[in-house]
This record gives sequence, C-alpha cells and structure tokens, in this order.
Amino acid sequence: MAEHDFAAPADDLCARAKEALVHWGLADQTPELLKFRENAVFRIRMADGTPAVLRLHRPGYHDDRALASELQWMAALKAGGLRVPAPIPTIDGRNLVTLAATPYFFTRQADIVSWMDGEELGRSGTPLHHSRLRLEAIFGHLGEAMAELHNISDRWTPPPSFVRPAWDFDGLLGESPLWGRFWDCPGLAPEAANRLATLRPLLVDSLRSAAISSLDYGLIHADLVRENVLVGPDHVELIDFDDAGYGWRMFDIATALLRNRREPDFGLISASLIEGYRRRRPLSDAALEALPLFLLLRSLTYIGWASSRVTASEAKERLARYVAESLELAEGLSQR
Repeated sequence: MAEHDFAAPADDLCARAKEALVHWGLADQTPELLKFRENAVFRIRMADGTPAVLRLHRPGYHDDRALASELQWMAALKAGGLRVPAPIPTIDGRNLVTLAATPYFFTRQADIVSWMDGEELGRSGTPLHHSRLRLEAIFGHLGEAMAELHNISDRWTPPPSFVRPAWDFDGLLGESPLWGRFWDCPGLAPEAANRLATLRPLLVDSLRSAAISSLDYGLIHADLVRENVLVGPDHVELIDFDDAGYGWRMFDIATALLRNRREPDFGLISASLIEGYRRRRPLSDAALEALPLFLLLRSLTYIGWASSRVTASEAKERLARYVAESLELAEGLSQR
C-alpha cells in the first residue's frame, strides 16, 4: 500500500482525490496537489469556480468521529468571526466521506474546506524575512486571533458526539503521549534517552505545580507553527486543525513562539504576540511564568513525532536537533 510510506506517486494520489470529488459532484476536474506530508492536500474548484481545499486524511490518525468534531469546531470558529477554513458539505449534506480500501491504498477519509487567501508566515528552519515593523503587526494579529479562538471556543457548546485528543498530563507526559514516548523512542542515543527519562518525572511535578495555579484550559489549535499561519494585509488566518484538541492555552502560545526562538527579533515577536493576546483575552503574569515550561513540553513532543519517522529523509538529523533543543530548554528551566 503506497500511502503507508508517504511515497504514493502524485498521479495515483490525484486519482484517489478524484474518487472523493464524486461526492461533491466535481469528478470532472483534476485536483492540484499542494502538499503531501501528514495529509494529502489539493486545490480544487467548486461548481461556481470558487477555490477550495480537498484533504485526504492520514490513515489511522483520527477516526470519523474525531474528524467530524474537528470540522464542527472549525465551523463554529468561522461563525464566530475567526478567519479559518469551514467545511463544505457534499451533495447529500455530509462534511466527511470515507474512501474504501483498495489493493494500493488504505481506507481514507476526505473532506473539502473553504480556501484561505493569505500567504504563509514562513517555513520552519528558514529565517523570517519581514521587517521589525511588519513582525510587530503580524504577531500582534496572531495573538489577537489566538485569543479569539479561545474566546469563541469557551462560548461554544460542543455537541454530545464531540471528541478530540487532549494535550493534558497524559497527552504530554503520560505513558503513551499523543506524539510518542520522547524518552525512549527509536533513534535516540543512549545518553540522550537517559537524560530525557530523568527529566520526565521532574516535568510532571513542574506541570502539576503550574496547573494548580489555575492555568487556562480548553480547546486549542495546538499547531500554530509558521506554516499554519497565513498573513493578510491587516490580519492573519489560521489553518490545519489536524492536531487541535483540549489543552492548556499556554501550549498554543508556546507552539507559536518555539520555532522563532532563534530569530534576531524574538523579543519583539514574543512581546507582540502576548500584547495582541491581551488585547482580546486576559493573560496573567503568573500564567506567563509557565511559558518556559510549555516551550520545553512543546519541544519534547517533536522528539516523539520525529522518532516515528526515522526512516524518512533527514529524519535522523531532525531528531538530533529536537533533542538538543529540548535539553537546552531544560537547562534553562533548571536555572530559573
């Protein structure tokens, strides 16, 4: 099954996408493959010519109920005024369809969401090219958007069937974290594994102490990295809710900041994001004291993520980089 190793030829993926488009009455067009990493993402056009995004979801990552919940939440955020994609239903009114397994493909869920017009904020590992003035504006808008995402989510009542993963104690530091056991995952050098295993119980204690201080908890995006923030003239748009679920709101803030730590203007980026957030939602100084902890927790999740992809191109180098970053953050946290 070619999809299992993320190596399916583009023509085969497009043929699979055309199977999905039948459910929207759009089988006569050729989808344009935009990205194939976790999900296969295509640009398509609706019957009226409006661009939209077709997603073929990663096999086995989320079940139908979790994916339907993701789409319900996105629709609620859109209705609340946030600039996010919204589900576009099939001819018969479904937000999600399932493509049956074939000799070459696993079962795949598919959906279509509305197109967003902004440009990517940037790419991880590539320095941001924006001026200081533009960075201040962009990250201020991102802070506002993140706060509004949390505000709308708190006002919204999910349906009884709603289910999403939780970036809680178990999801981050339990025996089976959402993205894998960062302390004993494949590809780790023995010394690094020992240091991470020693670190884990200390972080459990730190997180419990921080949570006792009533850190804000609820629905979060959980993956507001540069690639998932689209920039417009005076706003930002948020995309890719694949990892969204329940968690501490500081986890969202840490995720947005972590990949910018090496930027020369990181101080400006961080201050602008926090100031923008506070324009729309309270964020106490006491909560911000937990930011170094959540930067480390976010960094550790990437170790688990990378370890499950050690056979992929550049995965070993990426894993080593994530381990070094996490240990650096841990050292900084211990000195506070």
